[in-house]
Amino acid sequence: MSLQGLLFQAIDGLAAASGLFFVAAGLSLIFGVTRIVNIAHGSLYMLGTYVAATLASRLGGALGFWGGLVLAAILIGLIGAAIEVVLLRRIYRAPELFQLLATFALVLIINDTTLWIWGPEDLLGPRAPGLAGAIDVLGRRLPSYDLFLIMVAPVVLIALHLILARTRFGRLVRAATQDRDMVGALGVNQALLFTTVFALGSLLSGLGGALQVAREPANLMMDLSVISDAFVVVVVGGMGSIAGAYLAAVLIAEIKAICISIGAVGFAGMAVNFSKLTLVAEFLVMAVVLIARPHGLLGRRQAVVRSIAEPEDPIRPASPSLKIIAVVILIGFAAMPLIGRHSPYALVLGIDVLIAVLFAASLHFIMGPGGMHSFGHAAYFGLGAYAAALMVKWLAVAMPVGLVVAPIVAALGALLFGWFAVRLSGVYLAMLTLAFAQIVWSIVFQWSDLTGGSNGILGIWPTAPFESRSAFFLLTAVVTVLGVLLLRRLLFAPFGYAMRAGRDSSLRAEAIGIDVKRVHWLGFTVAGAVCGVAGGLFAFAKGSISPETIDVGRSIDGLVMVLLGGIQTLTGPLVGAPVFTILQDTVMRQTEYWRALLGAIILGLVLLFPGGLVGGMAKLRVRQRARS
Repeated sequence: MSLQGLLFQAIDGLAAASGLFFVAAGLSLIFGVTRIVNIAHGSLYMLGTYVAATLASRLGGALGFWGGLVLAAILIGLIGAAIEVVLLRRIYRAPELFQLLATFALVLIINDTTLWIWGPEDLLGPRAPGLAGAIDVLGRRLPSYDLFLIMVAPVVLIALHLILARTRFGRLVRAATQDRDMVGALGVNQALLFTTVFALGSLLSGLGGALQVAREPANLMMDLSVISDAFVVVVVGGMGSIAGAYLAAVLIAEIKAICISIGAVGFAGMAVNFSKLTLVAEFLVMAVVLIARPHGLLGRRQAVVRSIAEPEDPIRPASPSLKIIAVVILIGFAAMPLIGRHSPYALVLGIDVLIAVLFAASLHFIMGPGGMHSFGHAAYFGLGAYAAALMVKWLAVAMPVGLVVAPIVAALGALLFGWFAVRLSGVYLAMLTLAFAQIVWSIVFQWSDLTGGSNGILGIWPTAPFESRSAFFLLTAVVTVLGVLLLRRLLFAPFGYAMRAGRDSSLRAEAIGIDVKRVHWLGFTVAGAVCGVAGGLFAFAKGSISPETIDVGRSIDGLVMVLLGGIQTLTGPLVGAPVFTILQDTVMRQTEYWRALLGAIILGLVLLFPGGLVGGMAKLRVRQRARS
């Protein structure tokens, strides 16, 4: 690649950074003031693209195109304001992670609503009037619209800076970013401020999507792909920093562009294709930045937000009634093979539920008692699954050996990643775990000679004496019960008390001699090992394994299971995992728009039980006793 070609790719990368900056700036504003991790922000970006394409095509002409872009952004801003008023305002008193669950439900609803309105096909928008041609830059043709995008992002950056620095609204936003509780104590209408900020952030996201209408078609996959990149940009730049978001967007876009321009090169007789790094470049950047600068390039340590949620009760040993329920469930497990004779699918669904329970329990172990929020727990699920599959496929070992190797490999991965992760906290820790998971996914996806690449590994079936579905179900049940009991035993051991002490007050824990980072590191490793067991069982249950096993969607499913059951109780993941798995399986067979229906159910449960199903039922019992 010549120097001119490299410079041209760098210029083209600035155009890609533009749309990424808009959605990241809006996300940064919303999180800085409301502290909501808004997963649905990418859905608003997607809606902006669809609405802009429709308006530009229907209205026609220059006025229709440019007016359609502006109208689309305003409409998305109003939708964002409605979401804040109708939904999020009702759950501000809930723990922050349950707000994340509500926004995940919105992702499902908005995606299927978009499918219903516009259909499954990609939607192409018209070319930008007056900017449909190209100009010569360094001997190559650069689209005029890309040049426009390069120029518009700094203009919006300067406008946002002036609003935040020179206006009363901007001063309130900056004050709320530093200490929103103090802003409320000074008499500022927090509800109005939150709604305005949410509307502005949504408008920016919608504008970012609308501006892409002449550059790429609108499609239903945009929401999750863009929110993943936007989170990376926000975290790399620094939470709440608009200038940091622009710097990070440019940095990541330029690194991707340079990787494309370099292409395949040879080092010491080995061919290295830098183009493939574009799949994981942003996550590599994020991992490096967070390790070197834990609060991002231009970020500052976030002020501690005094929780307005109810305090968490200490965990207690199982009550007699809970032990009776557990015995009944175990009897039900033993009877499942008899049920399977009449309904074979019941065993298949039962195995899926058990694996989900083990996966969710391992995630809850570090999220609840450990206080370590992980957005990339699927990495250890995938490491365990691939370890078991490779042992059986390439080394021809027996299935039990594969199930023993699975947690060892997953524990080694958690040991490595956890060493870096436990040094961070909050959303920075969560995003670093996501970065590590995406790095693992990229390696699995691209190392075709070992992992089979996108095709995965096929033909991994249980061996004797577990080749029958009934026998494998009983094996899965025994392993799941043992895994859950191990995690529970650790939580009531001195190790578990030390882990919770580090979660509640790391300074006090350190003062009495607890090495908090080491304790949390070991907890992270234990959770990874148990998750690896679930991954190994999954590989044999399905007979194959592919990179989708490590995809971000599986990590989100685990978060939903934990939060749906309740993060503040040990039985939460044991209830949330079966409910989510069965709901997903049942709803998928009912309608084409199963995501919207599932999202509506989750949203209803969040509003009815903001502390999760188990926590909500416990509160109902307390109220009934008080009334009686």
